[in-house]
Amino acid sequence: MIGNDLVDLKTAQSESNWERRGFLNKLFCPTEQDAILAAKDSFLAVWVYWTMKEAAYKIHSRLTGVRKFAPSSIVCTVVDDNRYGTVFHEGLQYFTETTINKDYVHTSAAMQLDKLADIHTKIIFHEGTMPAYRDTHPACVSHHGNYLALVY
Repeated sequence: MIGNDLVDLKTAQSESNWERRGFLNKLFCPTEQDAILAAKDSFLAVWVYWTMKEAAYKIHSRLTGVRKFAPSSIVCTVVDDNRYGTVFHEGLQYFTETTINKDYVHTSAAMQLDKLADIHTKIIFHEGTMPAYRDTHPACVSHHGNYLALVY
């Protein structure tokens, strides 16, 4: 099972105020908050941790059948300069790989570390109407702003 999440950085910049009171406490555990605040680019760090949580949660909810999203209870550890990480949630571990560029942050997640290499990702830029993708049968879909991320 695999999951993914994408954040369009331009949309996040205009629609999300991560510095507002309570934002970090609501979404991130104390260790993650410390890492975000100590990062060279805290804005980017917020979205790295967020996409890790979302990508792992998408697997977890399909696996357990439970759709309860409590982001501060999903604990992330980032390694290798934000590229790889692990996510722990309700006794289960997930492995992540994150791509960061000037336009978006995208994270793929898998239940086994070696499965990350098998994930095929397609990122589509669009303006306006969402492109058709259902006939490609992605394992997981993420959409934010002007980007659509499909993983197979």
